[in-house]
Amino acid sequence: MANTQDYDLKSCTDTAAPHPHFQPLRHTILQMVANVFGVPPRELAMRTRGPAKVAFARQVAMYLAHVGCGFSLSDVGRIFRRDRKTVSHACMIVEDRRDDPAFDLSIDVLEAVARIQASPIRALANPEPDKADR
Repeated sequence: MANTQDYDLKSCTDTAAPHPHFQPLRHTILQMVANVFGVPPRELAMRTRGPAKVAFARQVAMYLAHVGCGFSLSDVGRIFRRDRKTVSHACMIVEDRRDDPAFDLSIDVLEAVARIQASPIRALANPEPDKADR
């Protein structure tokens, strides 16, 4: 695992996320994936594709947001400033690589962490209606 410092991603975020509570999740996923893949989080947050290593790490980040956290392809697209078709393609690329047992195990661990991180954020972004409103 590469040792990357905690970058300030505020300059890499914009208002395209569907809800402001998604920004901490985006930050967490980018940091986590950057550490595992040894790429700077700032490069993962860029709008351009970048080198293949960065592009693949970003695909993993989008996969984690969709599969691990349960966000729709459209929401993940807004979170990562990509089209939902790009997110769908990223998910297919990652799924294809999961045939490799070592990679699959890594993704399982990352998914578990992403799921834990997403739980309170999803609750904030999608509060349940009051029972009195039913």
